[in-house]
Amino acid sequence: MLSDIEIAKQAKMLKITEVARGLGVDEDDLEPYGHYKAKLSEQLYTKLSDKPDGKLVLVTAINPTPAGEGKTTVSVGLAEAMAKIGKKAILALREPSLGPVFGIKGGAAGGGYAQVVPMEDINLHFTGDMHAITAANNLLCALIDNSMQQGNPLRIDQRRILFKRCMDMNDRALRNVIVGLGGKVNGVPREDGFQITVASEIMAILCLADDLADLKARLERILVAYNLDGEPVYAKDLGGCGAMAALLKDALKPNLVQTLENTPAIMHGGPFANIAHGCNSVRATKLALKLADYTITEAGFGSDLGAEKFFDIKCRYAGLKPNCVVLVATIRALKYNGGVPKDKLTDENVEALKKGVINLKTHIENMHKFGVPVVVAINRFHSDTDAEIAVIEEVCNEMGVSYSLAEVFAKGGEGGADLAQKVCDTIDSTETHFAPLYDVNLSIKDKIATVAREIYRADGVIYTAQAQKALKEIEALGKTDLPICVAKTQYSLSDDPTKLGKPQGFEITVRDLKLSSGAGFIVVYTGDIMTMPGLPKKPAAFSIDVDNDGNIYGLF
Repeated sequence: MLSDIEIAKQAKMLKITEVARGLGVDEDDLEPYGHYKAKLSEQLYTKLSDKPDGKLVLVTAINPTPAGEGKTTVSVGLAEAMAKIGKKAILALREPSLGPVFGIKGGAAGGGYAQVVPMEDINLHFTGDMHAITAANNLLCALIDNSMQQGNPLRIDQRRILFKRCMDMNDRALRNVIVGLGGKVNGVPREDGFQITVASEIMAILCLADDLADLKARLERILVAYNLDGEPVYAKDLGGCGAMAALLKDALKPNLVQTLENTPAIMHGGPFANIAHGCNSVRATKLALKLADYTITEAGFGSDLGAEKFFDIKCRYAGLKPNCVVLVATIRALKYNGGVPKDKLTDENVEALKKGVINLKTHIENMHKFGVPVVVAINRFHSDTDAEIAVIEEVCNEMGVSYSLAEVFAKGGEGGADLAQKVCDTIDSTETHFAPLYDVNLSIKDKIATVAREIYRADGVIYTAQAQKALKEIEALGKTDLPICVAKTQYSLSDDPTKLGKPQGFEITVRDLKLSSGAGFIVVYTGDIMTMPGLPKKPAAFSIDVDNDGNIYGLF
């Protein structure tokens, strides 16, 4: 069997100008990065503003397991399949982070015969967006420390600096550091820490900004610290927000690439859904809706994280109205939820599947709470048996949703034609009544309680002393009318990664809250979730190399 990169190397890519031409985009609105990727101009959306929006399809999933679900692969395959059944479709995806690429999870360009290409570029430096976000983030950090070094005119309390440095790599050694050592000339000694770039508020701001003016306004609103009188210090107080925007001006432009079957794809932004809001940029999605009849987008991890944030944060701010949800699952993953160990997942086990399918049912119920119809996509494996498929069919019939056996990994768009048709039929036959889950004017605790009760199915919420303190500080700033962004394990509906299926009899523990004033939401930290992951014992980096001719191999 060929690896993903071997399949990608065999792709017959079109020049990016040709891909753009198929969308009706002139070369004047392209900023090429080589032959096969380009940024789309600042003016393109304005030129298309009178054009009606196409249909918006969100791809999400059950809770991820070691067995894998293939959400991005299904997203890519669905877009390719739309073309197979004669529809004009486009992908709107996130960019990969180098952390997972060199760690354990892998990239974010799909897999098998449902990939976005050029996959090496996409999974590595791409067009430099991640680096620009990292640089802008760390410029702000440098300005904070420099202000204290230069007489501390803002009277910043070095014990209450909230904004952290970042880098786009898994490096647990940087979670907690001391900066400013080495004497007076080297700055003010203080505790600091790094988070991964995709968890940075700058990433969230880039993904939620409407335009350059909105980006600058959001950067200025970042809460960076408190002063010695307990008053807030914002990025605008430090100066330098214009310089940050200058670093981000090109990163703000969406990137155009293509799938193995030359279906256009816009990849832009890359926040993780377990520690951030998990969606690609508003600009990319809005542009995609103008360029095609069907936009296929995805949100990170399971629907309890990515989809909830897509609806309650992104759609709320951007005024988006999704037409359909595709919920991805595998029979192997559902058997894992039913208690089958990883090494036995290819064995038929109908009873375990019947037990584990409760996870799928819960995610379907959750998506219906937003007033959007659901189609279930079973990412099919050769080990799936007719008896096991019959269980899925029975559950979907019981839930009143269509389902499809997707074989896009092995067959590309052809393997998703049935799924594409069912998505189109569902959109055509179902009236949507989309609405966010909660009113932002509720209290912070009420918003957290609503998500915990309705999505996670928790019995209640426990707040640590630190969380109570942080809550009072946010309330004192008058910033209570913002949506919440819960940082939670992706592996369970609860905040305990070991609780599979549909956990019952548990409470969610909130250990801290953080105001992301520029992004426009409140981050709620639960469990022991970390914003700087670490590398595994055998990182994927061990397998990646490049030959003397510059050909990369071992990249998945």
